[in-house]
Amino acid sequence: MKLKKITPTKNILGRRWYDDACGTALALELIGERWSLLIVRELMFGGRRFSDLRSGMPGVSANTLAQRLERLERVGIVQRRRLAPPASVQIYELTPWGYQAEIILQELGRWATRSALHDPTLPLSAASIMMSFRTMFSRERAKGEGASLGFRFGEDAFVVDFDSGGIRIRRGEPEGCALVVSTNPISLASVVYGERPVSDAEASGELRLTGDHFLFDRFVRCFPLPEKIA
Repeated sequence: MKLKKITPTKNILGRRWYDDACGTALALELIGERWSLLIVRELMFGGRRFSDLRSGMPGVSANTLAQRLERLERVGIVQRRRLAPPASVQIYELTPWGYQAEIILQELGRWATRSALHDPTLPLSAASIMMSFRTMFSRERAKGEGASLGFRFGEDAFVVDFDSGGIRIRRGEPEGCALVVSTNPISLASVVYGERPVSDAEASGELRLTGDHFLFDRFVRCFPLPEKIA
């Protein structure tokens, strides 16, 4: 039986890297180009403006970002949408199929943190630290009743609900949360993953807790890093 080529993938993808029918090879064609997977990461919590994406990835140039977004849109991972008035701005967001790439981000991130080269003190975005929480969350350590925390990173705000059944994170104002954490992603990572004392981050002014302080201590214990390889 002769296999029939169903879609003109060469025209859609443009330049091809591999002539390989393996799904892994196609995945690399789709999101393996530099910055592409990080764009998917930044969009995992909802649509963002072009300027928002650049803020989350300060190392990418405007031209490169525009090229990557155009390619991701062409292959069906990203779509553009204009918000209704009064905002009336264009945003980029993941398609339903694009959101399914979250498992790739999680498994790749969990796998890579076993390397001795992993450095949690390097810069990271608000979406990145939130994605790390969804990746590293331990149900076994999340004992006690469910709780809601709010996180503020400048203009970015998230609500995190967690219990022994899992963790749920969304963008939104932390209204009604038992605790609101005002900080920046790097300082938060240093406390959660770098074993930095909370008191040290508070004393330096890098982290401010409003509400139930004990809840934050419980939350921080829910994210153990995997054992390093030899």
